[in-house]
Amino acid sequence: MIELRELKKQFGSNEVLRGVDLRVRRGRITGIVGPNGAGKTTLIKTLLGLCHASSGEIRIDGQRVGDDEQYRARIGYMPQIARFPENLTASELFTMLRDLRGEAGSLDGELLDRLGLADQLDKPLRVLSGGTRQKVNACMALLFDPDLLILDEPTAGLDPLSSAVLKDRILALRARDVTVIVASHIMSELEELCDDVVFLLDGVTRFSGPVAQLTSMTRQANLERAIAALMIREVA
Repeated sequence: MIELRELKKQFGSNEVLRGVDLRVRRGRITGIVGPNGAGKTTLIKTLLGLCHASSGEIRIDGQRVGDDEQYRARIGYMPQIARFPENLTASELFTMLRDLRGEAGSLDGELLDRLGLADQLDKPLRVLSGGTRQKVNACMALLFDPDLLILDEPTAGLDPLSSAVLKDRILALRARDVTVIVASHIMSELEELCDDVVFLLDGVTRFSGPVAQLTSMTRQANLERAIAALMIREVA
């Protein structure tokens, strides 16, 4: 389980996270939603240790996250736009990551085949299309069998078939008790995948709980309408 308590992050005079309280339950898929500037990216970067909180705490399985960054070895991360060394092939990229980690890692052969990526591995990353690079991005996030998977707009740039393949894999990971956090602007995608949803607005958690609870509470037919109703309520 991941627990955030009074998490704050300030950049100069700009307070991006203003006391986020949040629990992410193990073995569930949790969606993070909110308008631009709500603090989603900063929250993800803080969880990953890419930036440090100004105050508050993060606990993973009861252990406080501090200066020891070893916990990050358990996390797979799929950024919205991955920055690759353009001169490498995908195969060379995976080899480099294994060397850096000092772990064998294992490519998901079935996922490679279903994404049609197997015959693209020996091509330089610079010549690959945006969608194909996103497929490499997905396989890279899963290379070391993470306990926690953090995905930022995971289906961006993917065709419908590849998007479905990736979502099937995310659901299969949940069945194996992997905890998944997904940030996305596509509400239908989150509704298809997520057990729980977190709604951020102005750096504060406005809702955190099961998707069904949110739609029931707002008396809306789907997640998109429920989030819209929350936004209207909070702004009013």
